[in-house]
Amino acid sequence: MAQRSFSWLSGFRFVAMVLVVIGAVHWIRHQRPVVRAGSPPLPSSIYDFSLLDIDGKPVLLSQWRGKVLLIVNVASKCGFTGQYAGLQKLYESYQDQGLEILGFPANDFLWQEPGSNDEIKSFCSLKYKVTFPMFNKISVTGRGIHPLYRFLTDQMLHQAKVGKVSWNFNKFLIDRSGKVVAHFGSKIEPQSAEMVGAIEAAIKKPESPKIEENQ
Repeated sequence: MAQRSFSWLSGFRFVAMVLVVIGAVHWIRHQRPVVRAGSPPLPSSIYDFSLLDIDGKPVLLSQWRGKVLLIVNVASKCGFTGQYAGLQKLYESYQDQGLEILGFPANDFLWQEPGSNDEIKSFCSLKYKVTFPMFNKISVTGRGIHPLYRFLTDQMLHQAKVGKVSWNFNKFLIDRSGKVVAHFGSKIEPQSAEMVGAIEAAIKKPESPKIEENQ
């Protein structure tokens, strides 16, 4: 009897160990973006990016030059999905003052954004009445990381004000001059004092003057 119990316990431990290893590999894979050989260099400015919106139409981020941007990776089946409501309220409160919120659906974390672009668009508009711009589903971490998120999470480029995307609903705040000034994790609510304070500070800060080259 004791021998059977020992055998069963050993088997349980082995299965548990395998699951831990699989989980660790999955976590590392999504925390370490892989830049493939021959990948084009990153743009030096966020305004150099051209992206597809959720309807598949090309959008130049340069159209929001001089605005304050809040870039968020979103998901429809996440514990943080309710933050859509807070993001929409932020948008309604501060859009007239120069805030633009850009939503990027991503299926990177436990497959919590499995739907098509049409399904995501319908979900956001019907359930949360989202009116801020939504974009084509991309990857925000791991091997398939989109160049925009390589740019946003580049610690050397942004002087360590950022980090890797930890989960759905991470938020990157960009000031009127196109500088990434803050990175908020998933647990920071859109209408929290911390985030509202940072947004208001960015709104009040004027765009840095452009340096003209000598003719």
